[in-house]
Amino acid sequence: MKMTVGAVILAAGEGKRLKLDAPKPLAPCLDKKLVDFPIRELQKFFSRNNLTGTQTAVIGHQKELVQSYISSRYPEVKFAVQERQLGTADALRAYFNSSSNTHQFDYTLVICADTPVVSEKELTQMLELLKQEGCDGVAATFTESNPKGYGRIIRGTKGFHIVEEKDATDEQRKITEVNSGLYLLKTSYVLEHLKNVDSNNKSGEFYLTDVFKDGFNVKALCFPQGHIFLGVNNLEQLEFVETVLRKQKIADLREGGVRFIDSNHTYIDDEVEIGAGTVVYPNTYITGKTKIGKNVVIEMGAQIRDSEVADNAKVLAYTLLEDAKLHTKAHAGPFARLRPGSDIGPEAKIGNFVEIKKAVLDRGVKVSHLSYVGDAFIGEETNIGCGFITCNYDGANKHITRIGKNCFIGSDSQTVAPVEIGDECFVASATTVTKNMPDGSFAISRGQQSTKEGMAKRFIKVKEKK
Repeated sequence: MKMTVGAVILAAGEGKRLKLDAPKPLAPCLDKKLVDFPIRELQKFFSRNNLTGTQTAVIGHQKELVQSYISSRYPEVKFAVQERQLGTADALRAYFNSSSNTHQFDYTLVICADTPVVSEKELTQMLELLKQEGCDGVAATFTESNPKGYGRIIRGTKGFHIVEEKDATDEQRKITEVNSGLYLLKTSYVLEHLKNVDSNNKSGEFYLTDVFKDGFNVKALCFPQGHIFLGVNNLEQLEFVETVLRKQKIADLREGGVRFIDSNHTYIDDEVEIGAGTVVYPNTYITGKTKIGKNVVIEMGAQIRDSEVADNAKVLAYTLLEDAKLHTKAHAGPFARLRPGSDIGPEAKIGNFVEIKKAVLDRGVKVSHLSYVGDAFIGEETNIGCGFITCNYDGANKHITRIGKNCFIGSDSQTVAPVEIGDECFVASATTVTKNMPDGSFAISRGQQSTKEGMAKRFIKVKEKK
């Protein structure tokens, strides 16, 4: 029989010290929001441990914004509202009052929305201890050399209790084992003890920590790395957790065979996939749902977002890919821009200062420099000369350019869409193509050259000597 868990995400905070125009759960973290991280780790935790249950976000400050964001991405998440910020026990009461179903789960897990480094690994360790010891509750703790601001763990012969900083004695403040704010408890146990929690403390709040008591079958599981549990309360802490998350991601990729030239100056989000043998140079930004294959070269300054880069491709220096595809052995850059909808075929070449937008380029196509290709289909092995432009916009609508295979498109030429050029065509330099070209045809539209010998002196300006 599967174990059932009701996971509670405490997401009612305002986050004044972050000084952002957003409630704390929606503060940016990497390319996501803070609240994304506990939700995704809970999904992994449920899957890894074969659990069933629900996730519920307890919301409060700017609750409409928080609920809208979460619902649009995680429709399975439920909500409870904490009308006033009266402490963590009050937030959990709001959760239990939101539905009678919340009372039915075997266990209740409490996690904060502002702790993005906490992973399913820590949650699983807590679950294993709880099952092995048959205890009623587990709190994650860690040691902190400068524990100011944290609740202290007071261990007893059996059980333990937590004293908040404001309520601690001078002797208790010397304790370095502190509370993380992450708890896993039997639901029956927390319901029994939650009703007795009061606000008789210096903060006047209802502390969830009060359900942990001496003499009861509760355990404090001390983790060796305290930074895992850091809550984000200001921009310095936000920067720190982003650095930690990136380092963890890079370590995982390195273990899988990815080589980093300078990982301290490489920025990779945690959903990015990169294959073995790929080399990543410094000052690269790889974000979103990007997937990079094996033996790829990504040179310095590249920015890749929500894109696919196939095996043996190259993204050269200072090239931008956004929602684009670069197929096997294709090259892009340096200084190229592949905008959304760009699909660059195998062995194709996109050179420096080339911009591609919503265009499909077949195998071996070459657009080597200083060109714009938008809303176009270009056949295999076609060569596009320097300074080519697809004139795709008529002021109201975008139109398509189609160029066949094995064509030669001369430098400084343009296509005025909608227009089609067949296979094996030749477009002379400085030509503007406004009419369809059948297979094998030649087009030229530039004016005839007229040369006047000796006339240059009439136009060349010479500075007068002083």
